[in-house]
Amino acid sequence: MLIGFLILLLFQFAGELIVVVSGLPVPGPVVGMVLLLAGLIVKGDVPDYLRIPSEALLKHLALLFVPAGVGLMTHFGLLQQDWLAILTALIISTALTIVVTALILNPSARKLQALSQSEPGEDDR
Repeated sequence: MLIGFLILLLFQFAGELIVVVSGLPVPGPVVGMVLLLAGLIVKGDVPDYLRIPSEALLKHLALLFVPAGVGLMTHFGLLQQDWLAILTALIISTALTIVVTALILNPSARKLQALSQSEPGEDDR
């Protein structure tokens, strides 16, 4: 389990390093997650030494939001000053996310349905 945590931290560190060196305007952990995803796609599955610590982190995911909540409370004055801009950004970004997801999901679902109808299933053999 310790090896899995170490690997997860190494991918996060690699992402941070890439962001610092390249100047990408993306958080380092996001780049690290993309690298980890690429590695898992190449490998073809999630090995147990990564699956077990990942599941342990997911069980306690709520605890990882505590620092963000504390940060919100400590910067409450900023929230009071800029609440309208923050609320507008949240509403627009949420609506945009829903629209983009629908635009991507609808053609993908149609394609999957067409593929499943055109190919014989395992029951037809």
